[in-house]
Amino acid sequence: MQLVVAPPAPSTAPHGLRTTRPSGYLPAVEGMRAVAAIGVLFTHTAFQTDAIRWPVLGPLLGRLDLAVAVFFAISGYLLWRVHAAAARGLATPPSVRRYFRHRAVRILPAYWVAVCVVLLFVAGGSFEVWFANLTLTQLYFPFTLTTGLTQMWSLAVEVAFYVALPLIAIAMRPLRDDIANLRAPIILGVSLASLGWAHFNLPLPQGVDPSSMPPAYLSWFGAGMLLAELSIGWPELVTRIMTKQWIFYVVAALTFCLSATPVAGPGGLVILETYQFSTKVALGAILAFALMAPVVASDRPHRFLDSRVMQTLGRWSYGIFIWHVGVLAIVLPVVAVAPFSGHFVLVTVVTLGLSILIAAASYALVEEPLRVVSRRWERNHSGAPTAAAPVTATATRQRN
Repeated sequence: MQLVVAPPAPSTAPHGLRTTRPSGYLPAVEGMRAVAAIGVLFTHTAFQTDAIRWPVLGPLLGRLDLAVAVFFAISGYLLWRVHAAAARGLATPPSVRRYFRHRAVRILPAYWVAVCVVLLFVAGGSFEVWFANLTLTQLYFPFTLTTGLTQMWSLAVEVAFYVALPLIAIAMRPLRDDIANLRAPIILGVSLASLGWAHFNLPLPQGVDPSSMPPAYLSWFGAGMLLAELSIGWPELVTRIMTKQWIFYVVAALTFCLSATPVAGPGGLVILETYQFSTKVALGAILAFALMAPVVASDRPHRFLDSRVMQTLGRWSYGIFIWHVGVLAIVLPVVAVAPFSGHFVLVTVVTLGLSILIAAASYALVEEPLRVVSRRWERNHSGAPTAAAPVTATATRQRN
């Protein structure tokens, strides 16, 4: 897709409020993606080395699994902001065909490479395991989340959200123009209602975990969708509050610490009580919202997230996510560390280093080349450059 580039318009917003169009590139979001990927890696190495049992620090390492909530909120925000803008006459939603093509190119090729490598050289598996993992339906087939690929449950949940998003957009389409601000309360209400998912006793086959089903995590995507609505269409006061970075980071810190207490259940592979699961999901949504709000609402620099290192890791974050559990399965025997026998720092450093190297190769050899091919195909078959809302000359398309 080509962007129609226009000179920056003079800003009339108060200092610190973001004034770019909803298609603008947000460097800090890319940096936040890197934070989430590394958080997921840390929680898995902490579990495999039994570091989650350390006093004080252990429960915090175990609860870094809430980094998945940040991933989901990022997707919710980036994919929903064009719909929030369209409801206010600021953008045109992408065609459904183009949307699904972009999702497929973004997710599937690198994922298929990782699945094939892990199943061939690490885990093995039956036809059902291969089928379920290649089609991202492992949530619905018993015992198909296999060694080296267990983290993919969250990618399967995310893909379910991708499929549902156009339907959600259609359902929300009547809420536009003068009543567009009703969209945020509805998203909030549905997110709150989804917290009751754990209270349903579904007749699922043994080996299918109801707590991994997509509806259980609507509030995590809802956090990002809510941010998209608030940052585009709500009064200046709301956006100004969202730029108060210290307030939201304090809320995030307190929420994260609370999530590491028994109220949200223990870390690791344990079955949580119903109230613990609901509490954990609710705290994850609050955490993701609090971390993302100052990033998407403020044009002030975020030195850490905007840094070259974090931008690079953000570009490679998808590769880090899809490869790190398979890498971890290989690292443990290579460094002669038995599972749950300690050596957290050693295992984490080696796993992180190798995952970054493989992720960099995945990005350079698979992800980016295929996106370039996809963009070239669109140009060749569109007949004319695709129109877009004016953006500043420095803006580029946010990767998601």
